[in-house]
Amino acid sequence: MSATMDRILADDFVLVTGSGQVYAKADLVNAARTDQEVYAHNEDSERTVRVWGDTAVVTAKLWEKGTDNGKPFDHTVWFSDTYVRFPKGWRYVFGQSSLPLTLPLPNKTESAFQSSATGEAR
Repeated sequence: MSATMDRILADDFVLVTGSGQVYAKADLVNAARTDQEVYAHNEDSERTVRVWGDTAVVTAKLWEKGTDNGKPFDHTVWFSDTYVRFPKGWRYVFGQSSLPLTLPLPNKTESAFQSSATGEAR
């Protein structure tokens, strides 16, 4: 897993979580090497992919369940991940996630993404 992450993440990769925690490529690769986080479930839904030239943004709702340093977690977040196409392929350059969701949200994201993608005001 860590070798795959090392290959996909850009050297200047940054991930910002909903709590304001900032992670670099080395943080994620090291966590994968040490099995600090163990996932029993990791599933995204409501995925939208938008591509503009050599840049792509993936937005989805993610349900994660597992342990982090032995402490259990089970939460759902929204995330947006940005990828850039380089001569050797796509690299993951930036990620941002929401705080864990606490209440069911109305499913209005599709129309919001459609208006965003077409440039129309919401």
